Amino acid sequence: MNGDTSAGRPAQQRDLKKDVAHTARVWNWFLGGKDNYKADQVAGEQVAKVNPDVIHLARASRAFLVRGTSYLARDAKIRQFLDIGTGLPTANNTHEVAQSIAPDSRIVYVDNDPLVLVHAEALLSSTPEGVTHYIEADLRDPETILREAAGVLNFDEPVAIMLIAILHHIPDLAEARSIVRRLLDAVPSGSHLAIAHAARSEVMDRGAAEWNKVGTPPLVPRYPEEIASFFDGLEMLEPGLVTTTRWRPDGYDLGVIRDVDQMAGIGRKP
Repeated sequence: MNGDTSAGRPAQQRDLKKDVAHTARVWNWFLGGKDNYKADQVAGEQVAKVNPDVIHLARASRAFLVRGTSYLARDAKIRQFLDIGTGLPTANNTHEVAQSIAPDSRIVYVDNDPLVLVHAEALLSSTPEGVTHYIEADLRDPETILREAAGVLNFDEPVAIMLIAILHHIPDLAEARSIVRRLLDAVPSGSHLAIAHAARSEVMDRGAAEWNKVGTPPLVPRYPEEIASFFDGLEMLEPGLVTTTRWRPDGYDLGVIRDVDQMAGIGRKP
C-alpha cells in the first residue's frame, strides 16, 4: 500500500522559490543530486569555499541515517518511522532501508520545501505490506505533524523519530528542545530518537555564517553539551553522542572515514 500526500494544492501550482537557496536543495547538491537550482548551486559553492568538508559531512549524515535506520528496524524491531526534514529523495531513503529489513514498516516523511512535494511520488513508493506517507509541514509546528501522522502511525506502539540535520535550523535552543519534548511526549516507551546536528568549530561557524547570508532557513551549529540536551530523559545507545562517522561505523559509510563537524546519536525512551 502506498501513502498519499496531504498537500492542499497541486505541486505544479506552488512557488518553488527558485531564486532563494533552500537547505533541502543545497543538501541535494552536496550529495551530487540534480534536484536543485542555480541559487542552490551558488550557495553550496560559497559554503564549500569556507568549509570544504561540508560535502563529507552531508555524506556522513546520509550514511548515519542508513546505519541508524538499519539498527532501528533490525535490532530494535521498530516498525514505525517519523522522518522530519527528510529533504529530497536520494539513494537509501528511510523507507527503502526500513522496508528492506521489515517490509511491513510504516514511514511518514515531513518537509516544508515545495520541491520535496514535487518529488513526493518517489518518496511514497512502498512495499505492499508497508506504508509511506508525506506531510507538508514545518518542524516548528509539531501539533500539525503529530495530528497528520496519526492517520498512518499508531502512537500506542513505538515510533522512531528521525531528526537528521534539521534541529540546527531552529535558532533558539529552548524552542528546539521544546519541539523535541513535544514529539517525545506523543510516543510510548520503547520509541527512539535519532539526531544528527551540526557541531560548532571555527570552520563550521564560518560555513554557517556564509550560509546564513545566502540561504534559508538559518543554520546554528551547537556545542556537544547543547546537542546532548535533546536526549534528556532517554537511554542513550552505545556509543552515545559522537561524531557522526563514529556512530557504529561498521558497514555503510559512503567513503567518509574521518571526523566531521556533526554529532549524532540515538536514544530510547524508557
